[in-house]
Amino acid sequence: MIAYHVVTDRPMHAGQIIRFDDTHHSGVYERVQQRLPAVLAVYAGQPDTAPLDHHTRVALRELALEEVRAARFPQYPSRLSCLYVSRTLEEAERWAAFFARIGRPTYHIVRVETDGRVFEGNACLCFDGTTDREENLRLAARYWEAAPTGEPPVTELLIDGSIRVLEIVREIHANLP
Repeated sequence: MIAYHVVTDRPMHAGQIIRFDDTHHSGVYERVQQRLPAVLAVYAGQPDTAPLDHHTRVALRELALEEVRAARFPQYPSRLSCLYVSRTLEEAERWAAFFARIGRPTYHIVRVETDGRVFEGNACLCFDGTTDREENLRLAARYWEAAPTGEPPVTELLIDGSIRVLEIVREIHANLP
């Protein structure tokens, strides 16, 4: 499969090989692991008067999404070990503009190919994790089922396996460190 990826964490180069599988994880995985003590505290019911911060909400969501995927949808790539891509350059350009607008470092758009699994999700079905584990799991199931929302979907493709960067198709250079 050929797709387009907006590069935000660190620059890529043509010919680069990226591997995502059960032992090769993404930056999302690393960020979730950093918040794991906070997630465990939330689910243990430890009192905390402060509202959940953004990163803990994301970790609650991603852990629920992974639990549901592993149990009910193992044929799909894990959000914790995948690359988020677009089918078309135009879709990738919209994502790049969004990332640049919200201040995320955005290097370039690359064309990639993979021999791995693909899942077409709807980013509108992503949710803020809450202290209610059952609600998080219910919302996670809706994401993997691609439940209709009544609104046009915002497509996000997840790919894993061996991913090769074919070329840099557009330089962005926004919000770089």
